[in-house]
Amino acid sequence: MQTNDILFKLKKALSLENKEIIEAYKLANYEMLEERLESILKRRQDKGFEEATFEELGVFLDGLVLLKRGPSDKVANDDEVVELSNNLILKKIRVAMELKEAELLIVFALAEVTLTKRQIGSLFRKEGAKNFKACSDELLMVFLEGLDEFYYDGEEI
Repeated sequence: MQTNDILFKLKKALSLENKEIIEAYKLANYEMLEERLESILKRRQDKGFEEATFEELGVFLDGLVLLKRGPSDKVANDDEVVELSNNLILKKIRVAMELKEAELLIVFALAEVTLTKRQIGSLFRKEGAKNFKACSDELLMVFLEGLDEFYYDGEEI
């Protein structure tokens, strides 16, 4: 999984401006400089490209949830370090965008992947649960492509 690719694809799919991305970082109590953001959103072959850290991706996803849904009433346990997996990335995007099961079926279908409700549910189970299914890098990228189609508004940024 390439952190930069995920950030770039989310920016494109959700038609996010750089200022919105920086706002998401602020909401998650992380200072993201405009210059740093521009360098991690560049393509690998472009001059000035820098690799995004897993922490930067995770913080952005947390900030995206806050940006799209607002703060939660639940008390967060910030002491607990959680490893960023493809399944967790999917879950954070689903929560941020308030995607229901039917919408997830559509997102995957738009990327020409047919999954059943049970298969989708297994992607969101707790790791170690009986029906848990790990999300592959390929499936995550397909999801992001489907998300781009799902939210396509006819304009390129």
